[in-house]
Amino acid sequence: MIKFMNGKLLSEYDIPIKEHYYILLMSWAGWVFDFYDLTLYTFLLIPIGKELHLSNIHLSYILGTSLAATALGGIVFGVLADRYGRRSVLQWTILTYSIGTFLSGLAPDFYFLILFRIITGIGVGGEWATGQTYVGETFPPKVRGRFGAFMQTGAPVGVALAALVGGFLSPLIGWRASFMVSVLPAVLVIIVRKKLPESDLWEERKSMIKSGKLSKAVSEDESGSGFMSLFSSDYIATFLKSLLLAIFIMSAYWFTYAWLPGYLYEQRHFSMTKSGLWMIITQTGGFIGYATFGFVADRFGRRPAFTLYAFLMATGLIMITLMWSVIAQYPSVILAFMFMVGFGTGFFGGYGPIMSELFPTKIRNTAMGTAFNLARGVQFFTPVVIVVVARYYGLGGGISIASLFAVLAGLWIWTFPETRGKKLTALGRGNRGQGVRGE
Repeated sequence: MIKFMNGKLLSEYDIPIKEHYYILLMSWAGWVFDFYDLTLYTFLLIPIGKELHLSNIHLSYILGTSLAATALGGIVFGVLADRYGRRSVLQWTILTYSIGTFLSGLAPDFYFLILFRIITGIGVGGEWATGQTYVGETFPPKVRGRFGAFMQTGAPVGVALAALVGGFLSPLIGWRASFMVSVLPAVLVIIVRKKLPESDLWEERKSMIKSGKLSKAVSEDESGSGFMSLFSSDYIATFLKSLLLAIFIMSAYWFTYAWLPGYLYEQRHFSMTKSGLWMIITQTGGFIGYATFGFVADRFGRRPAFTLYAFLMATGLIMITLMWSVIAQYPSVILAFMFMVGFGTGFFGGYGPIMSELFPTKIRNTAMGTAFNLARGVQFFTPVVIVVVARYYGLGGGISIASLFAVLAGLWIWTFPETRGKKLTALGRGNRGQGVRGE
């Protein structure tokens, strides 16, 4: 185990040191390309559909299947990360989704494309929880919220990058080449291997087991199924509440973004380039929303910040869908609400810190990966539902459903305890104000 100054764990420092920033940078970059690889497909729907002769419903099945695959990735890589460490599994997830995206560019038909997007989804599902657990276990409690939220800025950066590739590069090189050049994130694995320390909180727990400082029962639990522990009497209530919250926020997000580029292109008659530019405006708002959420949450609490941002997202969504005709003659106003939608998605930045503060070290990655990605797996139905609703109310009508889920998320967060300032320990969930290692 790496020894830091004065024998401290990284999470016991008052302010972040360089090792914290290495962890943040690599976790953030992994999340950028994680989201880029997942959402690039949504910007390539039109050319893929034309070349492979696929209907909107077939294209929705492909997206839905890749989202469902993230559930499997979240569970599998979550268990692996709790057993083999955060650093190694972060590398495995990046390699997995990079390979899946590269292969997507070689897909000859509908069935192979589904298979390759499943591989991408499995890798994507594992990366988020591993990165968030990594950050949550190593950063000082008083700044965990802001840095956990900052890691989430990788999502809008990834979507903006996908918009650039899908809107500007793909018309020049084609959708297949756009997928294939996206294998570059695999280079991150080399950097991760050389730069990152392992989570010392995870290492300390492993060390305590090997030295016999933990009871036999605890050691056996460590070698058993962390996944099944989620359904024990100690954790099931918290896990199910966390899962429901994740379903709300995932539904709010994917009902918005699964067909938003297509909505601008098909229903609002934007060009691919203009659609990409407007999506970049939305993701600029998203970046700022994620970046500011952590400061608001650390200052005023997780729950008030979560509700504020969720309601802002809901308001923006209603205005750019159901109320489009009211503001259509004012492009600057539409852009402002597009920006608001992105800004409001900043509430996603609160989910990782909250989850890391609710579960103990032995199952933290498993709990986060399972809840987050089971919720994302449920989104298999989202793009299909939007297409079905669009037959009667247009794509805008389908996308507007996202506002309902944003409101539900903003309300449901109040069923959780306030966890601002909680310290994490090697064994327990930690406590507010102070924590003792090996409690």
